[in-house]
Amino acid sequence: MKKASSEQAPPAKKQLGEYSGSKIQVLEGLQAVRKRPGMYIGTQDHTGLHKMVYEVVDNCVDEFMADYATHFTVKILKDNVIEVIDDGRGIPVDIHPTKKVPTLEVVMTVLHAGGKFGDDAYEITGGLHGVGVSVVNALSEWLEAEVHRDGAIYQQRYKQGIPEGPMKKIGKTKLHGTTVRFKADPTIFTTTEFKYSTLRQHFEEIAFLNKGLKVYLEDHRTKEVKKEEFLFQGGIQELIEKLAEKKQKIHKKSIYFEGRNEHVRAEIALAYSDSQSESIFTFTNGINNNLGGTHLEGFRTALTRTLNEYLKKDEALKKKIGGVSLSGEDVREGLIAVISVKLPDPQFNSQTKEKLVNAEVKGLMQQLVSEHLTLFFEENPAEIKPILEKCILSSRAREAARKAREMVTKRKGVLEGGGLPGKLADCSEKDPAICELFIVEGDSAGGSAKQGRNRNFQAILPLKGKILNVFRVRDDKILENEEIKTLITAIGIGFGNESIDLDKLRYHKIIIMTDADVDGAHIRTLILTFFYKKLRPIVDNGYLYIAQPPLYLIRNGKQFDYAYTEEGKDKLVKKFNSDKTVIQRYKGLGEMNPEQLWETTMDPEKRVMLQVNPIDIERMQAEKIENTFKILMGDEVEPRRKFIEENAKLVANLDL
Repeated sequence: MKKASSEQAPPAKKQLGEYSGSKIQVLEGLQAVRKRPGMYIGTQDHTGLHKMVYEVVDNCVDEFMADYATHFTVKILKDNVIEVIDDGRGIPVDIHPTKKVPTLEVVMTVLHAGGKFGDDAYEITGGLHGVGVSVVNALSEWLEAEVHRDGAIYQQRYKQGIPEGPMKKIGKTKLHGTTVRFKADPTIFTTTEFKYSTLRQHFEEIAFLNKGLKVYLEDHRTKEVKKEEFLFQGGIQELIEKLAEKKQKIHKKSIYFEGRNEHVRAEIALAYSDSQSESIFTFTNGINNNLGGTHLEGFRTALTRTLNEYLKKDEALKKKIGGVSLSGEDVREGLIAVISVKLPDPQFNSQTKEKLVNAEVKGLMQQLVSEHLTLFFEENPAEIKPILEKCILSSRAREAARKAREMVTKRKGVLEGGGLPGKLADCSEKDPAICELFIVEGDSAGGSAKQGRNRNFQAILPLKGKILNVFRVRDDKILENEEIKTLITAIGIGFGNESIDLDKLRYHKIIIMTDADVDGAHIRTLILTFFYKKLRPIVDNGYLYIAQPPLYLIRNGKQFDYAYTEEGKDKLVKKFNSDKTVIQRYKGLGEMNPEQLWETTMDPEKRVMLQVNPIDIERMQAEKIENTFKILMGDEVEPRRKFIEENAKLVANLDL
């Protein structure tokens, strides 16, 4: 769309029909949003689509934080229309002092005209620097705003951000609040279908972060309307218990405290589990900061310092660690924490608010965390000992793992010759973008794969039996496993997510190729667990794949074909339709001759592979993935049995 200027105002008036809105220059701003939507909502896929809803809801939350509202309702209506209703004051409808049109129209059509920019600004607010609802309007096929205020109902409708007519008074009411309905513009977004689960997760999170706020979610797209209500009087104290419920806490009482100075309010809840992973969620004015920021930096600094101060007081524990100090990595193992700050003028690294950058917040967090953690431990001395013992165990294991890692990863560069494991049948090509590594189950399948492969760009690494389940094993023990050491050496990027160097990756396609049976599925899950936990960048960058070997060979005389599913087998049998049809079930890759394995599973022109999806998701979703791995690979049998019973029928349709 061509950018408008002040001289191009008449065409804009024509676009508005009889209603001109001539005293308010909205077109240029709206065109800028529609021309570069990613600048305002991050992406134009489902992530950006759902942010449209979040921006409208942010205004409802602002009303709640200012003590003007008690609840809001989000409805997904037919045709993926969104309706958001709150019981706040209602957007002002009086004539704006400078724009000379109703304030409602200013809020809906002018960038940077949100609640925080007026004389009656909120103390705390969460929108996209004040552009939220106007951006939603600009990126909608249509939007309708209805305001209940001062005993009357007002309404105005917009098309692609532009008013279709003036604001109208349409009735009387005893209610107060704002209703916004919109339909996302399909010419802007790659999808306009809202996911109930995505919205549910976000609104549950909002309810946790704003104790006492009622949130209602309804889905009207199905025959029976789906409804849920979220209300958490305990706030993030309840959230930390929810996050910890699928992990084993190592102390009884979760830790919670809050504090403030003249401008900044902070709430912190934390607990330690027996997990090796860290789960920290940071929020500013109710908005999830995926990359953390100054509030997280201040928290981590104070946590490490406080625990080290307590370690100095305990002679027995100090001896266990040999007099050295705990590092930040040591004190974060098994940590579950929620950090929520609220401040009048938050500054972020980008429009999508992934990282808080206000410098003054770091100092406040350091002071607050040090004071309250010290007080908590003094009042609850039984809680500090298991936490310190876990941190010491982490420190000792980290040092042992460092020494073991050095031993495993010390080898000559591939181009210098030598250093690769003897099991690996390498390829001749040296360009990683072209090279493929097949991780194969057993020597028999490895032999077929080595004979059937293209030696130029395909390498084969057979593994013996089932590798170690690394889910709950420390690095030093993992590195004692011969099969894992072989795998690490072959890939060549190091070990442990923080020390990985992807520039040294030799293969941009790493393909897990196991038998199509229960044992093969188990081995595949063990390998996936290893990559997810210890070589995560390979997963996140899309380098990990799963081969799809056929289940059956269907033969009728000289005719033959392969079936990859039970349904595919039935179709081929029906197609051949002969008493002479022979069905061969492949129990393992070793039953295929090299030519068959090549043409069904390894030939880039014919094969089917599943890419293990890069984890480009919000951290709350990552926590769900972590919990799924715990169910499948953890110590408890009953949750795993229940998971298998509930999901067995879905195995054939899994999108990995």
